[in-house]
This record gives sequence, C-alpha cells and structure tokens, in this order.
Amino acid sequence: MAVAVAKVAILASGSGTNAERLIAAAQAAPDVEVVLVASNRAKAGVLNRADRLGIPTWNFRRAELESGAVTARLLDLGVEFVALAGFLMKVPDGLVAAYSGRMLNLHPALLPAFGGKGMYGMRVHRAVLASGAKLSGATVHLVNNEYDAGPIVAQQAVDVSACASAEEIAAAVLKVEHELFPSAIKQLIDMPHYVESNRVIFKG
Repeated sequence: MAVAVAKVAILASGSGTNAERLIAAAQAAPDVEVVLVASNRAKAGVLNRADRLGIPTWNFRRAELESGAVTARLLDLGVEFVALAGFLMKVPDGLVAAYSGRMLNLHPALLPAFGGKGMYGMRVHRAVLASGAKLSGATVHLVNNEYDAGPIVAQQAVDVSACASAEEIAAAVLKVEHELFPSAIKQLIDMPHYVESNRVIFKG
C-alpha cells in the first residue's frame, strides 16, 4: 500500500540551519517531502543549503509575495504545509488563508513573551538579555494574521541564566530549535488535533 506523502515548502530569509534540519528530517521520513525552499533574498544561505541537498529553490520578490504569486506557486506544487524558518517578511492575508492551520513559524523565544512586530533574530535575544530573564527558549506556532500570535504547537524552555551575551543566548536557543521544529511539524502532520485557548492540543 502506497504511503501518503505530505508536501512541505519552506520559506526562509537567512542562513538556513533550521531549514536544513527540516529537510534532513523529511528525507528520513517516508511520509514527508520538502518540495521547495523559497527565499526573498537572492544571497540567502538557505538557498545554497537546499541546493546541496537536492531541493528545488526559488528566489521571489516582495511583489510576488504580495500579489499572490507565491501562494499560486505553492498551490500548483501541491504543497500542503508551509514552514517559516527565519522568514522575515509579513505573510500576506491570502497566503495565511490558503494555509490556515497548515503554516508554522519558529520563534526564538517563549511566546507570548518577546514576540510581536519587529521581534526577530538577534533583536529577540537582546531583549531577553536586557530583561534579565533566566529562561528563554523556542516556540512553534501556527501562523495567523497577527505577528507571533497564532496557536502554539510546541515550546521548549532553555536556561539562559549563565549567558552573558545575546549571542550566547542565541546559540543556546538554536540547539533547541533544531530539534523542536522538525518534531512539531511532523506531529502536526501525523496526529489529529484541535485548538483550545490558543494552543494546539493533540488527540494522540
């Protein structure tokens, strides 16, 4: 009996270490396939990583994202799930609607803390450091029309009390991200679930 394969696209803007982990996890799974890695930046490292792993890539322009061309291409490819791995552009309403409940974002903090417009990358880690927080971590959440406000799929905390810089916090959180994101996406694909109190609850 043939195994149903869930097609996944990754949108990213940066170096792509989390995207690489997602691709590796998908290549090890019989029922998940990454069919496209797309970026708004022509020189983003994620495109080189995807090329090396044999994944088709696409560098799109802002106008293509806003016009619906990105959404159309994903639908044409039969993409069922979208993963935002360090994607720094606001996702337009049309793309959010097309993949409602099937688009996930990885945020480098424990939402709802240190989230919202302008909170991404090192900005998050600097804010954590400045706050004196002892814990940070990573959050995987469904994407809606608000910044970092979609239902939470998974979170994992990291003790950052001994970190003396934002860079040290980033390195500690990145280790968690590499494990959390692939497992959360696989869980969302494989297991029945529902949303309760802005959190995804799995039935399995």
